Amino acid sequence: MAIDITLVGYGAAFCTTCSFIPQVWQIIQSRNTESISLLMYCIFVFGVFLWCVYGVVVKDLPLIIANLVTLILAAIILAMKLRDTISKAKNSSLRQI
Repeated sequence: MAIDITLVGYGAAFCTTCSFIPQVWQIIQSRNTESISLLMYCIFVFGVFLWCVYGVVVKDLPLIIANLVTLILAAIILAMKLRDTISKAKNSSLRQI
């Protein structure tokens, strides 16, 4: 019995996409992004965006869905990290005054 390779794609998409949910949940609950690398998430979000574009061009639905959901989840983490980084920079500059 041959397995449809598209099912493998959907399975991979499901696993890799769902792997971000615990991280997003933890960051939302704790409001702590201190251990997250800003540069890594900037590069990662851009890379996932490019994967989305690629998926649209080649018309690969598992690739599009997985990367679109991953893009949203990673962008949430990036937005919270940027907010914390900007807030800390402002607080640091205010203390110096």
